[in-house]
Amino acid sequence: MDAKAVQTLNLSGFTRPEKLVGRTGLSLSRTGKPEMVRMSRRKNVHMEIACSYNNIPASILESGGHKFPLEEELILKKKSQQIRPYLNGRCIYVVGMMGSGKTTVGKIMSQALSYSFCDCDTLIEEEVDGNSVADIFKLYGESFFRDRETEALHKMSLMRKFVISTGGGAVLRPINWKYMHKGVSVWLDVPVDALAKRIAAVGTNSRPLLHDEAGDAYTAALMRLSSLFEERGEFYANANARVSLENIAAKLGRRDASDLSPTAIAIEALDQVGNFLKAEDGGYAR
Repeated sequence: MDAKAVQTLNLSGFTRPEKLVGRTGLSLSRTGKPEMVRMSRRKNVHMEIACSYNNIPASILESGGHKFPLEEELILKKKSQQIRPYLNGRCIYVVGMMGSGKTTVGKIMSQALSYSFCDCDTLIEEEVDGNSVADIFKLYGESFFRDRETEALHKMSLMRKFVISTGGGAVLRPINWKYMHKGVSVWLDVPVDALAKRIAAVGTNSRPLLHDEAGDAYTAALMRLSSLFEERGEFYANANARVSLENIAAKLGRRDASDLSPTAIAIEALDQVGNFLKAEDGGYAR
């Protein structure tokens, strides 16, 4: 991706966990109370976080190395044109279990809407000295990571025209939903067995909540993911829109939800966002 395809978002470094300072002039303390701060141009005050701005020509849209069929591309464009005016610049937050394709689908949605894209986990990694999520869990613990996640979602809730991919556990804190509901939230509901197959295929090293599971990769992932879904399923259901891969597969006559293209999922996501906006706006009556 060339330089024109990148838009930078200024956020303060997380080297001081108690503060998050952004370009808005707001400092978020650990108490959650915003306060005004004096901004400085010193290098240690701001760290630039690169968030994809998917300004890619529609004819070469790709995800995971696969070009999108022209028919899907046209449907995607039509859906985005229908809902864009009713979004009115609000951010879209993509939630779901680990391995559900939030980043891939989120990038496709952002390109279609001419939005910027930001992966919340990547943003946190860059802020915590470039450590991976797995390393952050090891070095600082899950609670530290969740606090950084909440701070990042607070900062993103002040932005406009972003599609934001969230971490799998972001739905657990009510305060996170407060921030996400300033935009529109979309749940990618993927069957657990499909998630286990995906994760087993690429390994669990980057998945701190799965990495220590015993047994073969698929069985270990399936058991742990099933447990996580039991804990989180009701929280995912708080999303404004739900995208069921099983429903998409049924509509398209596919037996396996794992065979769906990311574009087909993005189309359904935009469709469900449209349904939410339609209901919210009284049937687009304005």
